[in-house]
Amino acid sequence: MPRLAPTALILKIEEREGLQQILNRHSTPQQIALRAKIVLLADEGRNHHEIGRELEIGLKMARLWRKRWREGQEKEIPVSERLCDGQRSGTPAKFELEQILHLFKLACDDH
Repeated sequence: MPRLAPTALILKIEEREGLQQILNRHSTPQQIALRAKIVLLADEGRNHHEIGRELEIGLKMARLWRKRWREGQEKEIPVSERLCDGQRSGTPAKFELEQILHLFKLACDDH
């Protein structure tokens, strides 16, 4: 049975330029730069295997970022936000920021 090709990813000129700017910045975290490279290679028509081999990542990661990018395009999320981590599940914080700062203050004060 033949394998299905991944869904084509076509970037707008502004998106491609935004990704290149992110890659060219020296302050860009490596994870964000890697995600930008995945999207740019997908735009070139590369499949998940080719992207994985070139960037030395797993197929799952290549698939994930192609999918997230497409979802971000549909929702018209800005380029830099599309490369950020997704929301994580879990319980909400038990303490507010003010409470934490108060605890730090108490711990650091001389008695």
